[in-house]
Amino acid sequence: MQKIAIISASVRKGRKSHNVALYFKNYVTQKQLADTEIIDLDAYNFPIFEERLRLIENPTEEMLAFAKKITDADGIIIVTPEYNGGYPASLKNIIDLLYAEWKRKPIGIATVSAGPFGGSQVITSLQFTLWKIGALVVPAMFPVPTVEKAFNDDGTPTDQEATDKRAGNFVNELLFWMKAKSSAAANS
Repeated sequence: MQKIAIISASVRKGRKSHNVALYFKNYVTQKQLADTEIIDLDAYNFPIFEERLRLIENPTEEMLAFAKKITDADGIIIVTPEYNGGYPASLKNIIDLLYAEWKRKPIGIATVSAGPFGGSQVITSLQFTLWKIGALVVPAMFPVPTVEKAFNDDGTPTDQEATDKRAGNFVNELLFWMKAKSSAAANS
């Protein structure tokens, strides 16, 4: 079975975006679509970006373990909040840490905000950053407006049916590109 890594990007106290990461883990697991793992950036203690991993003389075990998780994943879902029209420094830090690990990696973006636009302002800047390093950002997005009303702390959506329908479209697009990449690799 293919692997999807779900990056929970916020390290902020009281974060609500993590609830969406929990939802995706539950959704993908219950539907048996892929093996999943949440990579919770709050669990890491990365230093502020100084250099790409491959150029660091003595990388930490955390850095190496993180890089392996990204390498081993067939696809990635990034769940990020929108802070002042951008994504958090914790996410930028880990994107810049790696390079080859992101190359042609299928990535779905889920954005979250407390307001009515669901983090839509962050989508373009995050897409552009990921494109610049060669990641394959899938065309489906998953914006979540008023996240505190949309998901409980355990990742359960307040409107299960509508959320599952949106998630199905989003995850199926990611799975399509994961399969396409796998097929292309097998044929080369």
